[in-house]
Amino acid sequence: MSSSFFKTTFSYFLIIFILIFFITFIVLTDTSISYSESFSNLDGEFIWPLPGYSYISSYFGRRVSPTSGASTYHSGIDIPAPEGTKILAVCDGLVTFASWGAGGGYTIVVENNDIKVSYCHVSPIYIVSRNDTVTAGKVISTVGPKNVYGINNNPYKDSNGNPTNGATTGCHLHLTIKENNIAIDPLQFFNF
Repeated sequence: MSSSFFKTTFSYFLIIFILIFFITFIVLTDTSISYSESFSNLDGEFIWPLPGYSYISSYFGRRVSPTSGASTYHSGIDIPAPEGTKILAVCDGLVTFASWGAGGGYTIVVENNDIKVSYCHVSPIYIVSRNDTVTAGKVISTVGPKNVYGINNNPYKDSNGNPTNGATTGCHLHLTIKENNIAIDPLQFFNF
């Protein structure tokens, strides 16, 4: 057999080897990226967002509106805590919103597949930003102040006419959890 036959055969063998190696590498790399972005750990317990603060001042569902601009249907729960109290991510996810949220005041939204968690009345000094990935138990913010300034046309005011951090009467975390865009009582996600 001629040397050109061996060169051609070796070249074909090398090309096939390289293709198989790189295709396998690309498939494995794509699989790991998909897995990491799926946030599949929702099977575990959710982390309570305010360790040391468990009193709920307003439960999920129908209520008497506590202040002007607040709804009589409460889409979440209110947990009073002092300004500056650390807020933990209740589950892994992607930060999709971190800005002024009208009635919710300064708001952070974390999404994990069909679950959307909103943290409202937080500090305007954000610890996380839009498109950040967070893990359950990570500090994502702090409880915000009752009064905030610098929001143009803020319609929310306290009894003295000072602008408030959304529709609020005091420092607290409003926590909403939605599944497939439907608000669900957040308490069903926690084991006490």
